[in-house]
Amino acid sequence: MHTDDKPTFSIEFFPPQSPEGMEKLRQTRRTLAELNPAFFSVTFGAGGSTRDRTLETVLDIQAAGQNAAPHLSCIGSTRDNIRDVLDKYRAAGIRRLVALRGDLPSGVVDPGAFRYANELVAFIREQTGDWFHIEVAAYPEVHPQSERRPQQDLLNFRRKVEAGANSAITQYFFNADAYFAFIDAARKLGVGVPIVPGIMPINNFAKIARFSDACGAEIPRWMRLKFESFGDDAESVRAFGLDVVTALCERLLQGGAPGLHFYTLNQAALTRSIWQRLGL
Repeated sequence: MHTDDKPTFSIEFFPPQSPEGMEKLRQTRRTLAELNPAFFSVTFGAGGSTRDRTLETVLDIQAAGQNAAPHLSCIGSTRDNIRDVLDKYRAAGIRRLVALRGDLPSGVVDPGAFRYANELVAFIREQTGDWFHIEVAAYPEVHPQSERRPQQDLLNFRRKVEAGANSAITQYFFNADAYFAFIDAARKLGVGVPIVPGIMPINNFAKIARFSDACGAEIPRWMRLKFESFGDDAESVRAFGLDVVTALCERLLQGGAPGLHFYTLNQAALTRSIWQRLGL
């Protein structure tokens, strides 16, 4: 297994849908590569074409000399197509994966060969041994589909670790206490792997608010009211967002977080600003 005591700072992209999008992402990646992140992760959708774009994006990152960590999802997967993707990633020298359950697309009933992420993790280990460092997801504010059952959520998380996960990346959040409480609860259950906080820079508050409501990430009331008070003043929203998220990152690192994982939405500026403010 790969282990490293140094903090892990990483960056997430989604696969572009066009050649123009791919070129724009290359420019974003070159800018963020100057920060020397440990790896760039790339998300993975349930559709076949999305999966192909993930593979293409990951191989492009790897070919540029940076470490790529592709997402793999249970939803709609078969053992054969996961095995095929694992073979391609190994051949490309990729050593890190993010193994997720994924969300069922609307109208789809059959999740595929793997119902839960722990089953996918176990299959990856069975097929590839210790070749991959496997990241899994963690939800400090409870998984949006778990019907608000924190203890069940924690037990599901432990199953993923017991199946062979090396570390975890959390859903983004804006309440540091939720993260620290989750860490304490996980440690009491005997889960000792690093759990890296997911960080969402804020550029467009209305967009982040809609996204947060859908995925179960709580925006503290004081923060929501402050953002709403700016109305259409995009510059004030951006400046306050930078202050809030930088302060969150500082508190997390001071509290012992083993790194930070930035959800960039394929944009470089805010992540770069926060990174530089933190002196990373």
